Amino acid sequence: MTLAGRFLCIAAISLAASLGPARAEEPARAPLDSAAAVLSLTAEQAGLRLPVRLSGVVTAAEPDWTGQFFLQDETGGVFVENLGRPQPRPGEVVTVEGVSHPGAFAPIISAPRWTKTGESPLPEARVVSIENLMAGIEDGVRVETSGVVRTARIEDGRLRLDLAVGGYRLEVFAPSGAGGDLPAGLVAARVRVRGTAATHYNAALRHLTSVAVYVPRTEDFLVIAPEQEDPFAQPAIALNRVAQYRRAGEAMGRMHVRGVVTLQRAGESVFVQDATGGLRVHTASAEPVPPGSEVEAVGFLEFENHLPLLRDATLRLTGVTMTPAAARAVPFAEVRVGWHHAELITVRGRILDRTTRPLARVGATAATRATTWFMQGEEMAFTVEYEHVTDADDAAFDAVPLGSVVDVDGVCVSKVDTMGRLQALTLLLPSPGGMRVHERPSWWTPQRLLAGVGLLSAVLVLVASWSLTVSRKNAALRVVVREREQAQRELQEAHDTLEQKVIERSAQLQVEMTARRTAEVQFKAVLAERTRLARDLHDTLEQTLAGIALHLDTAAKLFERTPEKSSYHLQLARSWLQQSQIELRHSIWDLRSRELEQFDLARALRRSAEQLVDGTGITLEFRVDGDMRGLPEVVEENVLRIGQEALTNVAKHARATHIAIELTCEPHRLVLRIEDNGVGIDHARAVEHGESHFGLVGMTERARRMGGVVRVEGSPSRGTRVALEIPLEAACGPAPQAGQADTVNP
Repeated sequence: MTLAGRFLCIAAISLAASLGPARAEEPARAPLDSAAAVLSLTAEQAGLRLPVRLSGVVTAAEPDWTGQFFLQDETGGVFVENLGRPQPRPGEVVTVEGVSHPGAFAPIISAPRWTKTGESPLPEARVVSIENLMAGIEDGVRVETSGVVRTARIEDGRLRLDLAVGGYRLEVFAPSGAGGDLPAGLVAARVRVRGTAATHYNAALRHLTSVAVYVPRTEDFLVIAPEQEDPFAQPAIALNRVAQYRRAGEAMGRMHVRGVVTLQRAGESVFVQDATGGLRVHTASAEPVPPGSEVEAVGFLEFENHLPLLRDATLRLTGVTMTPAAARAVPFAEVRVGWHHAELITVRGRILDRTTRPLARVGATAATRATTWFMQGEEMAFTVEYEHVTDADDAAFDAVPLGSVVDVDGVCVSKVDTMGRLQALTLLLPSPGGMRVHERPSWWTPQRLLAGVGLLSAVLVLVASWSLTVSRKNAALRVVVREREQAQRELQEAHDTLEQKVIERSAQLQVEMTARRTAEVQFKAVLAERTRLARDLHDTLEQTLAGIALHLDTAAKLFERTPEKSSYHLQLARSWLQQSQIELRHSIWDLRSRELEQFDLARALRRSAEQLVDGTGITLEFRVDGDMRGLPEVVEENVLRIGQEALTNVAKHARATHIAIELTCEPHRLVLRIEDNGVGIDHARAVEHGESHFGLVGMTERARRMGGVVRVEGSPSRGTRVALEIPLEAACGPAPQAGQADTVNP
């Protein structure tokens, strides 16, 4: 992570901590007064936002740090997250008051308020070991180190160097005028730098990734020994001798080589080859170099996978265009011992698989794609890679099927162990023409063979299934033929006496059918009469007895407290008893309880409801829509009985406190709705478990006899709703009291 990313990450962490849950008030404590005290905190302790107050000298404050800076006192250096505020200058003495914060690597000071108290020379830089510096131990402290410049460039108005120090690479940021006007002149020079060490890290893991040194002044940057001479003026070294002993060689100097380009990966590396061998040259240059061009390169010798390469190299065309180097077939035994690394060679192998993936390389002018072949050679498997910008080469590669034996002309990239034994081999294909088919795969590829075996197996299964089906059908047919032959013989034997038996049996059946019809008519008549009596007794006597029981219970409860009020309910019970005697007599004699000319369905239904709830504490809401006059007698009688049954069920089972009744007469139907707010009923569950009451069955039978339907809806603790709908042939005109509603509260 870059330092700019470090600052943004620290700011985000600080904001999250400031927005976190407020902690319980703690006793005031003395502020931390030194950098060492802040740096000694654990991440958990620093997260407690402990008070900090310290004084020191500002050692680093870059313009793009948005106000943040490093502060150093006699105990150490610490980073101050002064985000978005005025920024002090290096050399100023300031006093900072703030709170501790865990930071993304080391503890820092957050939410600061600083005041300038003077100016002072920068603290003396400490000479430190590169191991301690790269381990992050010297974070925030002014340090001094020296090394060889590997790269130098102007970036964002300041000089940026890659410094090689004792096998490590250290980033150095200095003022743009440090070391001279031409940054390229610093490459390969030995320099000494003094500045503040700052760590780069993975914020999510709080892991150190690299270290940089920020040099605040040009006088803190000193060139100890510039490169002695132009490396391009030195004699070119044969490519196979770059890693061999040379008595006059310099360990840290740049090396000069010359060769013909065999392959270029823009922004990454160039492969060159001469008569002695090949070499991989790492360079950040993205300028295209055609294969066959002769180039000179100067760079620093390094080793990758125990093989040499030139790092941080500079290329220069010689102006000589030569014939591109021809690939040559080499024994695989030579490749196995690490020979021919970075050379253009020819290897034969069989293609096992091919994949294509997108590839983005820093410094490349366009996004590329990488096609990789996995191949089996004579003694080991290896891979072949080709990078291309467009899809134009895909057609040529598609013409080379899997399983083909091909000759590949490619640059050899070996990976060997410390003994030089080959661990992995990759060939980099310079062009699509570098892959030639030596032997095409047999038509019977494993995939096709597997498909053929599968198809043949399917055919055999179908044939076996068809044979088994035919055999079963033949066996069944033979059984049917034998049965038919047996039946034909029996039919022939019974043919002579069949006609007489038919006549006798027909006469017998006629007598039996006449007797059965007579018995069925008698049974239906008896059943209808029994059903009528049961329904009438239930709708009259049982409902009346329920009302009597209700009023008697109320009278019993009131007798002990207010005997004078219990007489009212006893009188009601006596009235209900007289009513039950009359209705029982009418049911027996098949009489009606009213005369058609004087009967009012709405009044009768309301009177029944008022009698039922009288003295029970249940409120009654009654609503009428339409004219009830002119209804058929059977409709009025059954609607009244159904309503009485529903109200009785409410009184007996619902434990309700409110009943709403709505009676509506429309041109083509009569609708009665009764709702309560009681305990409710799960009618569907009751029917499923055989728990339906006789009253519900009677209501359903009455509605069905009139061509109507009764719906009972409800759920536990949500009350019950009974809806009766009966179709009418004659239209009902509007009544004067349509829409009228009232409430009865006994």
